[in-house]
Amino acid sequence: MNALAIDIIHPEFETLKKTGRGFHLFAALLIIINAVTLYNKLGGNAIFLWCQIIIAADILLLLFTCRNLAQDLPKINLIFRIIECVVFIGVATLLLLDGKWFLGASSLAIGIAYCYISYCEKKAAETERLAFHHSGVAISGIPEGKFFLWSQIDRINARYDSISIETSFNKTLVFSLRHKLEFEELEQIHEFCRYYLGQQVNS
Repeated sequence: MNALAIDIIHPEFETLKKTGRGFHLFAALLIIINAVTLYNKLGGNAIFLWCQIIIAADILLLLFTCRNLAQDLPKINLIFRIIECVVFIGVATLLLLDGKWFLGASSLAIGIAYCYISYCEKKAAETERLAFHHSGVAISGIPEGKFFLWSQIDRINARYDSISIETSFNKTLVFSLRHKLEFEELEQIHEFCRYYLGQQVNS
């Protein structure tokens, strides 16, 4: 038996894709608020003010011209996430150097959170897969994928359009498939389960 990988619709990935626009909108608004606040409190640096406003405007423009940025333009989405991270961490650095510890720490926390979001979105841009190997079953995930040894799996129920995995941890994972399985692929899953689980998979 050769290893088999199938494309799935992972709920965590789909949730992240749907909420990505909200994170961009929040970032743009927060960058504008930061720009105005720092302009009033840190000596009125007009260049710094307008740089942030232009960045925020670019994010908003892209947000309203692309319905699903993370899915349609993953590389552009990642670039803007990195820009958001740099802006928030840069603002945090200025605030901390100026002795504004609370605001600086808050901006730093937001910057780190956006770095984490960009990492997760980079993972979500990859194909969501479930793969059968001779050692176990690998599943894409956020922030990291999961791997279950065959000894950790109680049962697998595979159909042409979905698959469910019951683990020994009393947890059931259910995934819809992006494409219906071919008959040979379904039979290969059956073969894996007959060999490693000692049971017939329901089709």
